[in-house]
Amino acid sequence: MAELFAYTDGACSGNPGPGGWGAVLVARDGDEILKERELSGGEPATTNNRMELMAAIAALEALERPSRLTVVTDSAYLRDGVMRWIHGWKRNGWRTADRKPVKNEDLWRRLDAVAGRHEVAWDWVKGHAGHPENERADALARAGMAPFRPERAAG
Repeated sequence: MAELFAYTDGACSGNPGPGGWGAVLVARDGDEILKERELSGGEPATTNNRMELMAAIAALEALERPSRLTVVTDSAYLRDGVMRWIHGWKRNGWRTADRKPVKNEDLWRRLDAVAGRHEVAWDWVKGHAGHPENERADALARAGMAPFRPERAAG
């Protein structure tokens, strides 16, 4: 039986600054890859955390029907947000434990809505540690950022 994975990553040049996100969707049957799809994008002025969120959102929004999948990220912010913090934020009216507004609330709400259409498991891998799909997602994120980098625009 095929398993679906979304490997996601975000990148930012400066924080804030130009940023990009990347995702690799992979359908596997054991070690056999049945289908792959690469996604990327970027923004001229953003943060790394926003790009990490956008990578996961884009991967989940790209799925045409409700699916069971594992999202693999190297972002502790994304992992902790979806697995630990979001439930309290929602309960507290999108406020943190110390009653401050949740940063990136717009994207957290969007992620919560799209994740709710799927059966999602969340997995974390160490970034820049040679994990092939994570490295591909990182390259896609850097490519998504490239059009917005100043040295690119000057040329």
